[in-house]
Amino acid sequence: MSAPESPSDSTDLSTLRDTIARVDRGILELLRRRMAIAAEIGRIKAGDGLPVTVKNVEERVLARARQHAEACGISEKVMEEIFRDILRASVERQHREGIALRELAGERILLVGGAGGMGTWLAGFLALGGHAIDLLDPSFAPLPPLPPNPQAPGRFGGLDEIPDLDVYAAIFVAVPLGTTAAVIQEIAARRPRGLMIEIASIKDPLQEPLDDARAAGVRTLSLHPMFGPSKSLYEPLTFVLAALGDLEEERALIQPLLNHPYTKLVVVPFLHHDRLMGWLLGLAHLSNLAFGAALTRSGITPRELYDCASTTFSRQAATALSVLSEDPDLYLDIQRLNPHRTAVYAAARDAIDELEHLVEVRDREGFRATLEAARAALEHDG
Repeated sequence: MSAPESPSDSTDLSTLRDTIARVDRGILELLRRRMAIAAEIGRIKAGDGLPVTVKNVEERVLARARQHAEACGISEKVMEEIFRDILRASVERQHREGIALRELAGERILLVGGAGGMGTWLAGFLALGGHAIDLLDPSFAPLPPLPPNPQAPGRFGGLDEIPDLDVYAAIFVAVPLGTTAAVIQEIAARRPRGLMIEIASIKDPLQEPLDDARAAGVRTLSLHPMFGPSKSLYEPLTFVLAALGDLEEERALIQPLLNHPYTKLVVVPFLHHDRLMGWLLGLAHLSNLAFGAALTRSGITPRELYDCASTTFSRQAATALSVLSEDPDLYLDIQRLNPHRTAVYAAARDAIDELEHLVEVRDREGFRATLEAARAALEHDG
């Protein structure tokens, strides 16, 4: 039991806390000045068409921060994390400064499913690129129509409310997996001149309607954002493009719409996409679902598990909770509609059976070899 604070101790603590508050105000003022400088850099870069992020400049900032960690009495890791957050804030400020200039070259875009999670995210992302965004969603149908105004974003309850789709440079389809094929067919029947871009997580059920749309002369692209609608706009953003045609030609079509300092675009053949997703999404989701489902059979309360939790359990539980908090219908479709699901499930069962056998027979060499092979499957050179 700790001793109670004496009156003099309380006075000293109060004085020190007041001093920290004054120092914090100074730090906040310095951050304000840094962001103002970042804004000016952003205006210059936008005017000259320069990229917002410059890797070697960021590395120099982080190296400088690490060098001062010991003098501040903290680890290099903590100091680097602080300055990574400051850099991310600076990138955001620089990028936002260029919006007005980007709007001069921006396009008009229609977002089908614009009131949904990913539709809302895409609207924010594309607006940062300087594009004018119209939203179409069945949830808008009961609302009175907005008066025509070319300068204001449109809100539509259905395609029949839009007389001319040719005003759009691109039409994004961000609707549930189960309705994506029908929406593609409905849009393709109108023969829009702009790009039609669907963003479904599984592509196999869409191949026929996409092929039909292409045969009718509609330019289609299959994009897959590798994140959900809670993703920050200023974190690394990986998109996978499942190319039905020439990989580089389709990259060139989509790249201008994904102009952003943190965008990473990976282009793969259309037929390879779902095989990748079987492991990247199917297996990853399955392992977390199984983790949670197995715990329901443990007979141990969550309170006891967390009170005694290891680092490994805490990390796994946090990841599993993020998966288990998502839309069950979407996650069921990601499992059910992937044509490579059987192979993924078989591999998972075989891996568990193999590990169980190695443990039962106390095969240390086999166990070590299995762990080494598993590690090799996960290691990469960055």
